Amino acid sequence: MSTFSQMIENITPEIYESLKLAVEIGKWSDGRKLTAEQKELSLQAVIAWEMQNLPEEQRTGYMGPQECASKSAPVPNILFKSDALH
Repeated sequence: MSTFSQMIENITPEIYESLKLAVEIGKWSDGRKLTAEQKELSLQAVIAWEMQNLPEEQRTGYMGPQECASKSAPVPNILFKSDALH
């Protein structure tokens, strides 16, 4: 394999799951610890594979639509209270 993109095209779902687990726990399936370089490259491979094979909401790091928490709470109208003098 001469390029990163060719390597990604050859990753099977089983290899993807194995890489993803290795990155998550920091170890290969045989118990050997990933080096920093292996972890970085494996994570890059996982993310690239997900971009080609999974919908956005199933990808690593997906946060979903975000709203400000204050939007859900009603804002009191202090200018025009029913008991206020105008």
